[in-house]
Amino acid sequence: SEADLVEVITASPHRITPRCSLFGTCGGCQYQNLRYEEQLEWKRRQVAELLEHMAGLSPFVSPVIGSPRQFSYRSKITPHFNAPRPGRELAIGFLRQGTRFDIVDVPRCDIATEPINERLSAARDEVRRRSAEEPPERGATLLLRDAGGRVTSSHEERITEEVALGPGETLRLSFLARDFFQNNPFILPAFTRYVRDQARSSGARYLVDAYCGSGLFTLACAGGFERVVGVEVSESSVAFARENAAANGISNASFAAGDASAIFSGLDFQGRDSAVVIDPPRKGCDEAFLGQLFRFRPAAVVYVSCDPATQMRDLKGFVAEGYQVRAVQPFDLFPQTRHLECVITLSLA
Repeated sequence: SEADLVEVITASPHRITPRCSLFGTCGGCQYQNLRYEEQLEWKRRQVAELLEHMAGLSPFVSPVIGSPRQFSYRSKITPHFNAPRPGRELAIGFLRQGTRFDIVDVPRCDIATEPINERLSAARDEVRRRSAEEPPERGATLLLRDAGGRVTSSHEERITEEVALGPGETLRLSFLARDFFQNNPFILPAFTRYVRDQARSSGARYLVDAYCGSGLFTLACAGGFERVVGVEVSESSVAFARENAAANGISNASFAAGDASAIFSGLDFQGRDSAVVIDPPRKGCDEAFLGQLFRFRPAAVVYVSCDPATQMRDLKGFVAEGYQVRAVQPFDLFPQTRHLECVITLSLA
């Protein structure tokens, strides 16, 4: 359900003054007027209610693990602008709340890192200068990514992120600036360690990371298994994953650019000896993938999702196949917004 705020008659004791003057106009944040502790509780309730209403389950939902940073945490932003209109200053920012095309001009984003905000001003000036000289026929999207102590705006630039997995254990991952990677590096160590620990707790000998990207979960989990295999439909991501394994001295990891219709083909071990990590896009898993996964029949699955609604939809299939929910752990990778990551651990009954 959606509604427009007309008037606050009696303010909630949890209501606070938003830090950003654009809150309520810019569609990027939804919870800046809510104390952070309540944001976490609201998100925990969101997961619990989705489990009940969409999956028909009522397992214990652990308290949401909060972000070490509540602002200045996003290491990547993608401001947009539409085709310029005569007599109007070019708006460069994000979608207006409740609209699909209207852009709110955002000179500063409080949830982005400070280096990004410093670079944002110059990037906006450059876009406006070019637009004045030669007005573009259509809008475009900018990229600002903060990694390795510098900010890049080139989609094709190679960057490196470091993830601390434990004392003296740091994973270095290289990929292209345009590639998907979690955008809150400050909570990423705790988030990654949790996924690793859940996969290890299954007692499985082998691990399959079915949406491996540049190898984050595959390589983070490698030390707890005889072998780990990452599968990814993007060949360029697989190339980076192999390179990252070598750079981190991990020899028991292999990667394959898998056909989406044959993700588990070619594996020389059985599902009953395996754990599978899945971290699908926002739309969740499609039926073809779930069919393959259920035929492989792993002993345990660690399902990471950035959209709990599609995760709960998929969960019904797992339950029908005899899997039980062992743990539900939300993470707040996106403070001040309605978004969250949820990790659900399942095992065969």
